[in-house]
Amino acid sequence: FEGARRSKVAEAGIRDLQVEPLVQIPQLKIFIDKEEVRKARMSAGTMAQDLEALLGGYEVGSLVEGRQVHSIIIRLDEDSRTNPEAIENISMKLLPTGDHVKVKELGNVYKGNGPNMINREGLQRRLVVAANSEGVDLNVMVKAIQKASHEIEWPVGYHMEVGGQFQGQLDSSRKMIWLGLMSLLVVFLVLFFHFDSAILSFQIMLNIPLALIGSVAAIYLTDRSFSLASLIAFVTLCGIASRNGIMMISHYIHLMTEEGEYFGREMIIKGTLERLVPVLMTALTAILALTPLLFAKGEQGKEILHPVAVVIVGGLLTSTLLDLLVTPAVFWLFGEKASHKAIEKYRRLKKEEF
Repeated sequence: FEGARRSKVAEAGIRDLQVEPLVQIPQLKIFIDKEEVRKARMSAGTMAQDLEALLGGYEVGSLVEGRQVHSIIIRLDEDSRTNPEAIENISMKLLPTGDHVKVKELGNVYKGNGPNMINREGLQRRLVVAANSEGVDLNVMVKAIQKASHEIEWPVGYHMEVGGQFQGQLDSSRKMIWLGLMSLLVVFLVLFFHFDSAILSFQIMLNIPLALIGSVAAIYLTDRSFSLASLIAFVTLCGIASRNGIMMISHYIHLMTEEGEYFGREMIIKGTLERLVPVLMTALTAILALTPLLFAKGEQGKEILHPVAVVIVGGLLTSTLLDLLVTPAVFWLFGEKASHKAIEKYRRLKKEEF
């Protein structure tokens, strides 16, 4: 990055920008004319392999001396390998005619410069530009780099790919998304087999989007960045939010089965008030435990724990408050038939026990 691009990248939080060092060294280069090689009924690849064996050498055996093993390599002498004219006069045998042709008739040899090493990845040449992030989230830095790269007119055959820690985080995030979806499915199946009702299961899992409201708001008001740690906190928060819903609806059903209450407004209000203290206690305990991490932004060693605390605390605040309002209202509107079905299952299982 040069000029304006360098200043933009510096503003993005990039530090210690380094380019993979490549040293130009003198080399003997051989140009193979594919058209002449084709006329001579040869293969350019075969010719390149033969020249590589003659100049670089190839192993034909080994010599054992005591405990040491020495490789036996055959190649041209020093003068024939370092003199361009000598290389051009190398005679190559044509198959199947048996004729001989010199290298200079199929190409030319010249002195030039080239890199001391060539790294490849995915059958393409690779040049590494490394950097560290400082003061900004990794995702923000990568977006700034990608935006700056769009302003560069890349030569034909050149392109940029972002890898390293960012690519590892991206792969982990994709895996966590799939695992999170599988976790939600497992939670739903467990609730369904317990209550024998899809409606009650959905009512309990309704707390999950209520929790996500607070988490998204907390991220927006703090770092405004989404990381792998935030995704892990989302999955954890789903379990905590579902637990609050289970406590509420299970208590409603308990009141109707064990205490003889009838489904109605009074029963729902009574059950909500009786579960108010346990729900607030579990939520406040988690919030108080995470409060030190909530205010530990920028501290060394808290880079991963801080976004986890932001997501969980924000989600617990909204899920707890809205759970006390939304869950009773939804249960009042849609839970009568489902609760009676769950009660019948409970009484049936209780009779079977006796």
